[in-house]
Amino acid sequence: MQLFYAHELKGDLHTLEEQESKHIIRVLRMKCGDTIMLTDGAGKMCTGELVNEDPRRCEVRIKEVQEDFGKRCFQLHVAIAPTKNINRFEWFLEKATEIGIDEITPLICSRSERKVIKTERLYKVITAAMKQSVKAYLPLLNEATFFKEFVTAKHDGQKFIAYVEKGEHPSLKSLYNVPGDATILIGPEGDFSPEEVELARENGFDVVSLGNSRLRTETAGVVAVHTLTLMNSE
Repeated sequence: MQLFYAHELKGDLHTLEEQESKHIIRVLRMKCGDTIMLTDGAGKMCTGELVNEDPRRCEVRIKEVQEDFGKRCFQLHVAIAPTKNINRFEWFLEKATEIGIDEITPLICSRSERKVIKTERLYKVITAAMKQSVKAYLPLLNEATFFKEFVTAKHDGQKFIAYVEKGEHPSLKSLYNVPGDATILIGPEGDFSPEEVELARENGFDVVSLGNSRLRTETAGVVAVHTLTLMNSE
């Protein structure tokens, strides 16, 4: 069954915004009496019945509510450099949301080829991915942040920086303690500079490897998300 996003779900009757209403009525051609699933993106999953077919503001009567639907035992924050080709960055956002991620920060590094992003479009990508994968938690998407500002700020849990240059590093899997909150840094196409890696070390980040292959930025981000999610599901 298709899932729809409703920012605030309160009471027994909910009016959906125009975009979702149009999709339900004009695209899916749903009728009064049809069953609809809604999430508020904050852990609430609701089953309801369509009671108003207005394509501008259709209404759903809530019949069943599940709190903390699919809640995980850990929080995962990935700070990742936006790719030069924004489509590749959107691909990362989509796949990371499908797998499971809690917070994303676009990271501006010294070697970044893209230093400006428009979060409105990216927000739509993660919202669509949340609905497609039937999840009840919408990842938090932060504004772009400079590397130094990010690594010197306080972050809960374990902290990692993925790095491929200058020697061998322990794997992410070998250093991560299950279960536990984690923050991991993923660099731009040219990787982090040695100065950035050293600054991260000084601020408590462990340098890790994501495997033997040299990965694209967006692929590295997905590998990191999948690795930690899989370890917490075993």
